[in-house]
Amino acid sequence: MASNVLTKKADAPRANQARVVKPEPEAAPKPKKGKGFSIFALLDKYANVDALFEHGVPLKFMPHVLFLTGITLFYIGNTHFAEKTIRRIDKIKVETEDLRADFTTLKSEYMEASKQSEVARNVAPLGLIESSSPPYQVIVPADEY
Repeated sequence: MASNVLTKKADAPRANQARVVKPEPEAAPKPKKGKGFSIFALLDKYANVDALFEHGVPLKFMPHVLFLTGITLFYIGNTHFAEKTIRRIDKIKVETEDLRADFTTLKSEYMEASKQSEVARNVAPLGLIESSSPPYQVIVPADEY
């Protein structure tokens, strides 16, 4: 029956190879560090992670690890998408402000050019002049129409 643990196979010497015994180097005494705070030392002291991987990688935790990996990738992708959307919104806001300024400028120029005095000045080279007599109303009897 298959076990639920990945284990590393023992290294056996291959055929036709002489096994070379290497002398073990002397373990140099580790210098003790001064007093300090290390989060890794606390994790090593209080969380027995070495016992978890003593016989290999336990496969019973793989669905949880894959689920957390998927959620993490989704979170990272969502963050990138949100930042890209914010940059696009800012760019569109700037373009909108520029277009609004152009619209206001063109509207004021149009209002200035449509004044009666400006129209008269612009059509004077064409030979058109402003009428000095007031307009009169033409009355058409109801039976004629």
